[in-house]
Amino acid sequence: MKTPFALLLLLVIDFQLAAADAKKAAPAPAPPKTVFKAGFAERDITPDIGMEQPGGYGKSYHKTFHDPCKARAAVFDDGKQRVALVGLDLLFITRALTKEIRAEIQKRCGIKAENILLGASHSHSSGPMGMSEPGDFDQAPPFVQDLYYKNSTVSNSGYLQLLKRQIVEAVVAADAARVEAKAAVGFGHEDKVSFNRRLRMKGGLSFSHPGPGNPDILGYAGPIDPQVGVIGVWDLKTNLLGVVVNFSCHATTSPGGISANWPGAMEQTLRGATGNAALPVVFMQGACGDVTQVDNLTKFQNPGAEEWWSIVGGRVGAEAYKTLLLIRRGASGEIPVDARQKVWMVKRRIPTPEKVKKSLELVEQGPQKAGATEWTFAKEIVMLDAMIKARPEVEVEVQAIQVGPAVFVSNPAEYFVQFGLDIKKGSQFPFTFPVELANGCTGYVPTEEALGPNGGGYETRLSSYSNLEVSAGRQFANTGIALANQMTPGPVPQPPPAPPFRAAWAYGNLPPELK
Repeated sequence: MKTPFALLLLLVIDFQLAAADAKKAAPAPAPPKTVFKAGFAERDITPDIGMEQPGGYGKSYHKTFHDPCKARAAVFDDGKQRVALVGLDLLFITRALTKEIRAEIQKRCGIKAENILLGASHSHSSGPMGMSEPGDFDQAPPFVQDLYYKNSTVSNSGYLQLLKRQIVEAVVAADAARVEAKAAVGFGHEDKVSFNRRLRMKGGLSFSHPGPGNPDILGYAGPIDPQVGVIGVWDLKTNLLGVVVNFSCHATTSPGGISANWPGAMEQTLRGATGNAALPVVFMQGACGDVTQVDNLTKFQNPGAEEWWSIVGGRVGAEAYKTLLLIRRGASGEIPVDARQKVWMVKRRIPTPEKVKKSLELVEQGPQKAGATEWTFAKEIVMLDAMIKARPEVEVEVQAIQVGPAVFVSNPAEYFVQFGLDIKKGSQFPFTFPVELANGCTGYVPTEEALGPNGGGYETRLSSYSNLEVSAGRQFANTGIALANQMTPGPVPQPPPAPPFRAAWAYGNLPPELK
């Protein structure tokens, strides 16, 4: 006969076994439903009249105003993590400023610093941005410091504080504005406003802008990228929340005065077409280091600056709108976001001692005696020599940010378009958007061919702005492809399938009637 204690023990065991069997029989809980959210915001970063105009190797100052410059932000959230795309009406953004801005955004709203992409449009009519990083000339001789501070574009400290504050506020506001949303991704096509500015010449080299009518031109030395990448985002009531556009063309239409350049006209076009006068349009500049609006094979006069601004921005904006009308919107739970990043050091190309010596001699002669162009690039070699002593290598970052079936692959360069096309070809994503001048600036990064025996042109000149080793562009491309392919593309929304065939249309299913 069992004791009361033994009976109690058996009852407990039976209860535990029954509970275990019930647990096995119960269906597994459904995974939590993911919800895609998005928010957009913009802030003004227009410089003051009188500030330095960037984009050249000397001093120039803004005298008039044409249209505002902005920081435009989009924040995407799939319930697991958030990413931010920030389009800036700037010539470029420095690495040091990128780190400061990212750290402040992460502190303010929790978006991881490595999930934030800061992309400059390369507007030549924007705010003052110097081509150096902190410390580059601290130990340089006084005459080299003068070459930089008195004879080159330098950043305005007050403007940098405005820039930092407004970019952070744009991202924080976009994050706070997140609502459940649907997104659509697509490509348009625009091949009438961008041209490769490097031309093959009879002498065997390739020159930048050799000029229309030049009898020595054989043809273009490189391609363009005519794809207009578009992401449209709508709330669940079908209101268009914002648009992201990616296209490859230098922002050098410069309509006169302070301006966002042609991306500003693109925004105007999209706002007019959609009927939304406040539509946020985040522009991500594509790989366009050798692509501008200038056609060196044209037989006609170029448009005036204002008209050119309107033509380039208008056509890209119109193509983006046409694309929005055709692409399908993905369901809220089918739009994953993700991010990858790699940071490493790249070596500079180092001028020979003979080149530095000759450049010093030319600088001492002055621009009147040496010639303006020769003096300018001699100045650049002297400054580069000082920079190499402070930073013989450059910190670079390549980033891949996923939004559903699209991936943005960034680099910090004025990046040759062929590399952008290579990234698109190597990526497993159906929509791949290269983004140049993002999260820092390393100047022009040409292809290996452009730096080879039959290369040449302005973009290959050695300067304090452009000086990375020959393999840098290929490093960026291979890294970007590898990062993108670590992620899984989201589904591309498709229309519902056609119903099964039943019968031909009775009205039209007959031979021709002649009598």
